[in-house]
Amino acid sequence: MMGAGGSESRTGIRKPCPPALSRTGNALCPPLPLDLTAWISLQWSWAMCSGKLQTGLLVAGYFVYLLVGAAVFQALERTAEKQQKMAAAQMKEAFLQNFPHLTVAEMEQFMKNLTEAIQNGVYPVGNESQTENSNWDFSNSFFFAGTVVSTIGYGTLRPKTAGGQIFCVFFALFGIPLNIVFLHRVGKMLSLLCKKLGKFLYEKGMRKKKIKFLTLLFFLVTGILVFLCLPSLFFQITEGWSYSEGIYFAFITLSTIGFGDYVVGKQPGRIYFSYYRTLVAIWILFGLAWIALLFNLLTKVLEDTEKIIVKDLHQIVKPKLLP
Repeated sequence: MMGAGGSESRTGIRKPCPPALSRTGNALCPPLPLDLTAWISLQWSWAMCSGKLQTGLLVAGYFVYLLVGAAVFQALERTAEKQQKMAAAQMKEAFLQNFPHLTVAEMEQFMKNLTEAIQNGVYPVGNESQTENSNWDFSNSFFFAGTVVSTIGYGTLRPKTAGGQIFCVFFALFGIPLNIVFLHRVGKMLSLLCKKLGKFLYEKGMRKKKIKFLTLLFFLVTGILVFLCLPSLFFQITEGWSYSEGIYFAFITLSTIGFGDYVVGKQPGRIYFSYYRTLVAIWILFGLAWIALLFNLLTKVLEDTEKIIVKDLHQIVKPKLLP
């Protein structure tokens, strides 16, 4: 027996027809009633809208979380940083006044204080110790929040107050899982883009192996251009680095190695535009999704290569073991 919108197997259990077949009908599946077809289309549209809504809410919630974190870090750390800068300026002034009369112990203490100031992000060079230029303005705080949830951790900027350190623990505790979910969603979007490209090439009559190679090549070339080559040129102009240093910084950052030997917006004497580090933080967040997919693809390629090598070795060794 055949029912509308489905087919019945030999066991008598009716199987639902795929929506594509049930709309037009065929020998196995008669056409569905118009109202049922409309209901299926409505459900499909609702699922698509729901997915887009989830993505939109995730992206909005993720950036709101970073913005709130940046505001809290700024409020907790900026006053303490001003005090450190004033102390560094006073230390420098006292050193210049008493330089001819300093003892060895006083010189050692000065070097210790100077090293501590630099480690805290205070550079008493020229006018750098003035309190107008803060390491904890909103742009730098947003950059710091991004490095926390992405686990890069350069180490050149860190909270010094007890409140800032405790908040950083809880901010990372919830922010790192949120960052993983965000990167997973962005990765799915990038994968979907590659699948659409593969479908387009398949409809043009291209073979599957060639499609796989071309989509992988497109993914690699586009990602290298957008997340490595162009940003490195931008860093070369803005930071005064060489192009190779820009490439090095970009990869070390996106791979979350984060040595801290190169950090944006920290060159003494250079003037940066407002929210420079905020833009860099956004580049990092999307670049992390790309490089995570790249590492997954490379891992899969290595695993497939290993299987092929093992299979070839079995084929070589097996005849020799036979009597």
